[in-house]
Amino acid sequence: MMSPAMAWPSMGLARSDARAFAGLTIADSVAQSEEAMMRNEIDRAEMEAAVGRELGVSPWFMMDQARIDAFADVTEDHQFIHVDPIRAAETDFGGTVAHGMLTLSMMSGMAYGALPVMTGAKASINYGFDSVRFIAPVHSGKRIRGRFTLAEAQTRGRGDLMTRFAAKVEIEGADRPAVKADWLVLYQF
Repeated sequence: MMSPAMAWPSMGLARSDARAFAGLTIADSVAQSEEAMMRNEIDRAEMEAAVGRELGVSPWFMMDQARIDAFADVTEDHQFIHVDPIRAAETDFGGTVAHGMLTLSMMSGMAYGALPVMTGAKASINYGFDSVRFIAPVHSGKRIRGRFTLAEAQTRGRGDLMTRFAAKVEIEGADRPAVKADWLVLYQF
């Protein structure tokens, strides 16, 4: 999967903008890259045998107002419940909340830092979602993390491996997750 910082040039943003969006300093980015290189690897047979097992839990990510505002700017979604703390405080949310799509999109970076690297694969492709549910709002200032359980792994077409992860985005200190999703990832061989 492509790291979040690598996807931003196509949106007209510089790498420094992408790091800022992700809440990372350059030193953090370097440390995460080094950490990614030391991640566990998994081969195809091990992946197929891992169905039903949790394969990774990401580090915590801060969902502060700066990140929410940056997402609003990139997506042109400036609904007041996301960007206006005073008006949002008057709602049942009691303050600003992250866009559901921001929370969902964070799963890419979470998976990148949590899931083992598939040896022998040419690429891993985000193939979409069978289902996505936004369960609980993520309030500005909260931390979130991803939890990934391999639900299915099947050979497709020319020998690629289609996987389905039962993915959850947890909110630190909350009883309910922010997001539950069945996420499809295609490993090309």
